[in-house]
Parts: sequence; C-alpha cells; structure tokens
Amino acid sequence: MNIYVGNLAYTVTEEDLLQAFGEFGQVASASIIKDQSSGHSKGFAFVEMPVAEEAQAAISGLNGREVKGRKLNVNEARPRTEERRGGGGGTGRRPGGGRPRY
Repeated sequence: MNIYVGNLAYTVTEEDLLQAFGEFGQVASASIIKDQSSGHSKGFAFVEMPVAEEAQAAISGLNGREVKGRKLNVNEARPRTEERRGGGGGTGRRPGGGRPRY
C-alpha cells in the first residue's frame, strides 16, 4: 500500500521514516519529495508497505504523532490523476513565443 505522509519537518530523513513505519511492519520504500531546483524537502513523502494490515496499523499509529516538532498527517495515498499532474506539462509560456503578431 502506498501511504502519504504530510506535514513533515524539513529535517526528517528517509531513514527516520523507515524507522517510524518499521515499528508497524515491513517497509518497501520511503521517498521524501524534494524541490527540483533546491533539493530541499517539500514537507511530504510517500512510504510503500507491502502488507495492507501493517500499512493500516501504521496509518492509525502514526497519524497525528509528533515527529521532530510537527504532527504527521498520514493516510492512504490517492492515485495520481492527469488533473493533479498538471496535464500537458507545458512551459507556462504563451503560444507563439509571446511575440506580437503582424
């Protein structure tokens, strides 16, 4: 099961997540989402736990738990949709290069 972990302190590491979720069972992976340009944490992560019962126990046990001064927001991750990904992945610039048309 893929688990969303929000409201992370910026000092939380993937090792911290592996340890916290490991209290509840097997953890396949933990990935803190980072800003592409700065490399700093965006304050949320995804943890993958292969056994659903252990994942549910981790969600129940860690949601609201304080880690490094912040209360975690832990729940089952929702699948990504086209809308949430931003669609076409454009550059944000106007068509035609922003030059006036004559």
